Parts: sequence; structure tokens; C-alpha cells
Amino acid sequence: MKKLILMASFIALGTTATFAQSAFKFGVKAGVNVSNITGSDSRDQDSRLSFNGGFVAELPISEKFSLQPEVIYSAQGSTIAAIDEDNFLDIDENIEYQLDYIQVPLLAKIYLADGFSLQGGPSINFLVNEEIDSQPVSNGGDINIVDGANKFEFGTAAGLEYQFDNGFFIQGRYTRGFTRIYDNVNAYNYAIQAGVGYVF
Repeated sequence: MKKLILMASFIALGTTATFAQSAFKFGVKAGVNVSNITGSDSRDQDSRLSFNGGFVAELPISEKFSLQPEVIYSAQGSTIAAIDEDNFLDIDENIEYQLDYIQVPLLAKIYLADGFSLQGGPSINFLVNEEIDSQPVSNGGDINIVDGANKFEFGTAAGLEYQFDNGFFIQGRYTRGFTRIYDNVNAYNYAIQAGVGYVF
């Protein structure tokens, strides 16, 4: 798994050798995720509030068009309400189903105005953590899941960004998994990401 993540990272960021120009930019970003699971086999559940963060590069092709590869840690999943009196876990707090990924999107970036851009493209995502987190701890702590969700996900990302002249930027994005979380279950990841960053 580590080799796959490193390989994807080198592929995404290594494209700089082909497209590098004087306006090449490299930076960092971080923000919040509001994620959930959709699909006909997904149960009624609430969103998980978490975080994302990682690295971004911009490879200019023309004045109005760039490629933007990224490597991001994205904490996703959902929250299952466990407040019913008859819930079998006998707790009155929410349960987080945590699905954390290394996302490697390759986005087309189209400038609509000075500093303002539209972004969209495919994303290759690698599952790096899957666990159930319940509070209060009723059974010894978090439950790490082995051989649960699929380790690979193919998806997409699309959103808007505004970059200031000093290099700081703000962005909002929607991500969606096209491949199932489990082989035989009709359930898919999605998330709304909002964040800030800085390019050098």
C-alpha cells in the first residue's frame, strides 16, 4: 500500500518535468470535510465533520488553463446516530464510521477571471484507515477494521478557487467516489471540502 501511495504521488507531482514553466507553483492546503455515504444500500446516517490537508502544484499550459495535481489526506465516512433507547450498543452518543484516504486528483483548472478559477477532474484514492469510533468508550476503544472496505477508489473532484496576489487561496470542492466502498454493496463516498492554502 505504501508503495502504491508513493507511486501515485510521484506520478501526480512528477508531471512537473513535462509542463514546468516560469509560472510553475507549488503549495500546501488544509481545510474541513463534510462527508457522508450514499447509495441504495446505505442506511440513514449523518455527515462526518473532519479535515483534509496536503500538497498542490499548478502547471500552466496557457494563460487561462493549467493542470493541478494534488496529494491530499482526506478524512471521510459518516456518523451513525445511536440515540434511540433501544439501540443495541447501549450508548447515547454518535458513532463515527471513519474512512480516510490519500487522494491524488489531477484537475483541469480554468481561469474565469483574475484569480478566480473553476477546477474539475478525476481522482485516484487509496484507503489508509478504516475504523469505528464510539464515545463514550464502551468496549475498550476504537475498532480497527481489517479487510473491510476496498483499498482503492476511483472518483472525481470539482470546485471553485480564488487566489489572492500574495499566494493565499480559498477553495470549495465536491468529491464523489465512482467505485463502491464494498464490492457487493451499493454505497459510495462523497464529501464537501472547504479550505485555504498558500502557493510559493
